[in-house]
Amino acid sequence: MESPSKKSRTDQPDFRSKKFILEHMQRSMDFFHPHCIDPSGGFYHFFADDGSVYDKTTRVMVTEARFIFSFAIAYEYLKKEEYKTAIIHGVEFLRGPLRNHENGAYHWVLENGKPTNSKIYTYGLAFALLAYSKAVAVGITEAKAYMRETFDIMEKHLFDAKHGLYAEEADANWVVDSYRSESGNLHTCEALIAAYEATKEQIYLDRAVLLADNICNRQAGLCKGLVWEHYKEDWAADFDFKNAEGALTIFRPWGFQPGHQVEWARLLITLNRYAPAIWFEPKARFLFDVAVKQAWDHEHGGLAYSFDPSGDVCDWDKIFWVQVESLGTAAMLAIGTKRDEYWKEYDRLWDYSWKHMVDHKHGSWYRRFNRQAEKYFAEKTKAGLCVDPDYHILGALDGALKMMALQDA
Repeated sequence: MESPSKKSRTDQPDFRSKKFILEHMQRSMDFFHPHCIDPSGGFYHFFADDGSVYDKTTRVMVTEARFIFSFAIAYEYLKKEEYKTAIIHGVEFLRGPLRNHENGAYHWVLENGKPTNSKIYTYGLAFALLAYSKAVAVGITEAKAYMRETFDIMEKHLFDAKHGLYAEEADANWVVDSYRSESGNLHTCEALIAAYEATKEQIYLDRAVLLADNICNRQAGLCKGLVWEHYKEDWAADFDFKNAEGALTIFRPWGFQPGHQVEWARLLITLNRYAPAIWFEPKARFLFDVAVKQAWDHEHGGLAYSFDPSGDVCDWDKIFWVQVESLGTAAMLAIGTKRDEYWKEYDRLWDYSWKHMVDHKHGSWYRRFNRQAEKYFAEKTKAGLCVDPDYHILGALDGALKMMALQDA
């Protein structure tokens, strides 16, 4: 049966209905497709406010992988063959120009087909693993070998068996840097879950559980029970971390990130379906509850971007992916725990997002606001500020829909 509906309102749809979620998913896809397809290979990556392509020459590895993910989720629910064709198109480009054939990793950025940054990031490899896994899940069987290849190369060069987590970056010769990150491990965990879902091979599930346990229990135990972003080589929390590269700021923010707390909560809820454990649900609730309590803006609405170790907000910016990941996780918790308080959070997040962040004219969502909901930039994707072709939107909606399907089963 359907999730319990909100009282009807003339100014808003029924956010809890599957029909609305599927329509919203379609609207997101319509913003990018078909004009995101570059006939010469891969996808265009940079889109103005109205969806027009304003940069046809810059390619970012993680954006290409996220496009594949988005098309795979859309194909699963919307069943349009052109989406499957787009997945194949994207995988070919990821395997071709974006792959560093000298070391088996990937170029981070291409300009006019030439690599300008070939640093190796676990974050990037995690998205390659995720893209291949989702391709396999929709029937692109040749991607299964690419999926295992990516896992094996990460295992060989980046996995720290002593700590049961992945290092975050390496140079072209696979010399690993001392910096450690939860974020690369979060997205690797997400990719490993997708690999398990696509293949049912236990190796991927076991590693996903290991990462989740070590980050959400051991590492979080150093940091008030929450997931801190930055660590030293020995996995001691680095509270004084500062970015050496400005271009990485969106991937390595300072402070507790509410968006990452709720993403880990989403992964824990999912893992509890495949490898039930006593701690998954309580920890997921804790991460979500604290994140929303500390980050909710009672004056202007929405979730702030970051709060510091004392619990005070240190960055009031409102970013689209934080809101949508949180509402997706709220729906999953509402169904999984049968607690109405999470539907109330879901409604509150949608109320804010529908009013401020959803672009009702052109489609997709606005990306980043200040506290008063004033846009910092108009573009939907912008180098150094947002490289997401609605991967977060599709992923959050997918999580909600999957839990709704389990409820109906």
